[in-house]
Formats: sequence, structure tokens, C-alpha cells
Amino acid sequence: MKKPWAGRFKEKTEKIVETFTSSISFDRRLWKYDIEGSIAHAKMLGKQKIISKKDMELILKGLNEIREELESGKFKLSNELEDIHMNIEHALIKKIGHSGGKLHTARSRNDQVALDIRLFLRDEIEEILRLIRDFQRILVALAEKHIDTIMPGYTHLQRAQPVILSHHMLAYFEMLERDKRRFRECLKGVNILPLGSAALSGTTLPIDRRYTARLLGFPEISRNSMDAVSDRDFVIEFLSASGMIMVHLSRLAEELILWSSAEFGFIDLPDAYSTGSSIMPQKKNPDVLELIRGKTGRVFGHLIAMLTILKGLPLTYNRDMQEDKTPVFDTVDTMKSCLSMLIKMMPKIKFNKEAMERAVEKGFLTATDLAEYLVRKGIPFRKAHEVTGKIVRYCIENDKTLTDLNINELKRFSGLIKKDVFSCLSVKESVNRKNSFGGTAREQVIKAIKQIKMTEIVNEK
Repeated sequence: MKKPWAGRFKEKTEKIVETFTSSISFDRRLWKYDIEGSIAHAKMLGKQKIISKKDMELILKGLNEIREELESGKFKLSNELEDIHMNIEHALIKKIGHSGGKLHTARSRNDQVALDIRLFLRDEIEEILRLIRDFQRILVALAEKHIDTIMPGYTHLQRAQPVILSHHMLAYFEMLERDKRRFRECLKGVNILPLGSAALSGTTLPIDRRYTARLLGFPEISRNSMDAVSDRDFVIEFLSASGMIMVHLSRLAEELILWSSAEFGFIDLPDAYSTGSSIMPQKKNPDVLELIRGKTGRVFGHLIAMLTILKGLPLTYNRDMQEDKTPVFDTVDTMKSCLSMLIKMMPKIKFNKEAMERAVEKGFLTATDLAEYLVRKGIPFRKAHEVTGKIVRYCIENDKTLTDLNINELKRFSGLIKKDVFSCLSVKESVNRKNSFGGTAREQVIKAIKQIKMTEIVNEK
């Protein structure tokens, strides 16, 4: 098959080279965007009278027919034609003849592929934002359902202070809110039209880039043709934002894995989202969550791969940049599948309220409340901390909890302790006393849920 650059070469390309350089196995995924960009480009060429109206109409008709063939699966892709761009252009020339060869006027595959990947990412980021919003709604629903469920909050994976399960769920809501912000910022960087930069220096032909941008819905056009064809910052920004959300999903997965263990017993995972053992009949494994945790490494790897690809490239386009697509495509698929899985799974998890509340009763989780009680009595915090530590040690040595102590035992450690101390040792009271803005008090969490539901965060479409 004749190559578009055949005029310069005496020898045919070796088959091994065609196989090695071909990207059609993965960039075929861009076909919809390649046709969309080509239609806009053809309309611009016709408007500017760079090609005739007849040629433009033939090109548009041919491209729409090719789109139908690709949608139906009838289109035959060829490795010899290297990529989706050349496959579509070759089919167009076969279909409409000489006029098809005019489509590539005033553009290069360099700005063409930069356009396609931006169009692809624009759609995918919008879909990812939708999935994040759906997951946030589930977290808010769980928070509403469990407003009276008290559990241990942890530091260093040690029981620290009592919190409401709702507060814990809303912590992930906040992480996802930051993820949305990052993807929205990323979308701004994606939404810049590179087409019209041609190979690297623009074109001598009288193109209208702003018209093309309007047709494709780009609010901005690139300002430097060399930068436009060599820029993959927007890809790195996307992969970076993806890495961050996978960190958050992985942290949630890890907590759910821990909570589902017999050692915690805080949740029961749905059978439909668990697997068994091939040798141990009693096992119920959190494989779905483990895979989310594991797939996070893939996304991190794609970010490092892309940074490495770009780090030593001179301006402008280099064939190394063909390797940007596999990291992007796999990251999109991985992230969407993990979000979709959690969206389906989370509402079906059973939270064991009794097990959580039993765990709160052990571990002296209201010790800080006792120290703050002493602070309110006028003792400096460091001294109050020391006194409370001695009380905890006494409890450990005598196999007691803080609520097991009577007033006489407590008074041994400070004469300022009165009977009103017992209210601050109650787990429920401890939670409700954390009434600072953003705290775990029931009142604060209810306000947080109402605020979320009043804003576009949950109600946006």
C-alpha cells in the first residue's frame, strides 16, 4: 500500500517496521474524534475557499459514510496505514477520489492527533466528573442513614476518639470534591484548539482557526504552533488528577478491607461483590476492593511513564509521543471501572453499628475529653494531659475503663474533679461536645449534610 510520504523514499517500508510503528491497535479508539475534527476542518477549508464547495460536500458525505461504517463495525483497519488518521484518509480517497486528498490541506498528523486526544479527554473528563458526583451522592446518603452510628476514629491505626460514621463518610466526600476541582482545572487545559498549527510552524494558507474552534466547541486556540504540537502537559495534568483520585479510592478500599475483617467486624460485604477461596471453604474475600487498591499502582505507573516520555524531548513533535495514548486510555478505563464498582457496591455494604459501638467503649477514647475537662477547671493543658495519662495507666493496671471509675478514684488524681466529670466520659456526650465547625458533633454533621444538599455539589446534573 502506497504511503503518503512515498515520493521521498526509494524503498518500501519493511513489514517489521510497519508492525513496530503502527498505533492502529490502540488509537483506533479515537476514530469518532478524528472524524469530528476532520468534518470541522473540511468546513473551515470550504468557508475559506481553500477547497471548493463541491469538494467540501464530497468530503463531508464521505466522512459521514465512514463514520457509519466504523459504528457498524464494517470498516476494515489496516496496520500498513499505521494509525486511525491515515486509515480514515485512505478510505475517504478510495470512496470519493481525488477530492479526498484535499482534506489534509493545512494540517499535519501532528496537530490532528493533538486535537483528537483533546476531544477524547474532554468527553472522558465530563464522564468522570459525572461518576464522581454519583459517588458523592451515595456517600451523602450513607451519612444521612448513619447519623446516630458512633465508631472509633483512628490515628496510627489505633483507636483515638469517637466519631460519627457519617463524619467519616463525609471525609471522603471532601476528598472527591477536591478531585472534581482538579479535573475541572484539567478540563481548562484540555479545552484549547491545536488544529491549524500544522506540522509545527503554522501554514501559508488563509485558514480561520477561530471558526474551527467554534465548530468544535473550544473556547480557546493555541497561541504558539510549536508548543501546540509538542504539548502534552494536559495529558500529564489528567494523569496526575487521576492519580490523586485513585489515592482516595485506594484509601477507602483499604479501610473497607480492614473493617470487613474479623478483627474489626465493622462491615459485612455483599456476597455479590466478594469471592471465595479455592481451598478454604469458609473464606469470603474482599477481592473487588483489593483490586481497586492494586489498580492504583497502574495509574501511578502511567503518570511516571508519561513524565519520562516527555522529559528529554526537543521541540517539536517526536514519535515518542505516540506512546501517550496507552497510558491515557488505560487510566480512563481503570478509573471509571473503579468508580463504577464503588457506586454499585457501597449502598449494599452492611454497617455493623453494634460492633462499632462496642469498639468505642474500649481504648479510653474519651481521655482527651477528660483532659479538656481539667483545662476548663483551670489546669494548663500539659498538666491536664499528664493527669489524664496517670488515670489511664491506673485503669490499665486495674483492668477498668474510664466509665468504671467512681468519683473517689478520680479525685485521687485531682481535687478539681467533681461529679460533673461523668458527662464528659460518655461516648455520646464526647461526640456531641465536638461542636466546633467541621467537627464530628451530630449537630455539625447534620449542618454539613444540609449545606451539601443545598449546593450544586449533589444537585448538579
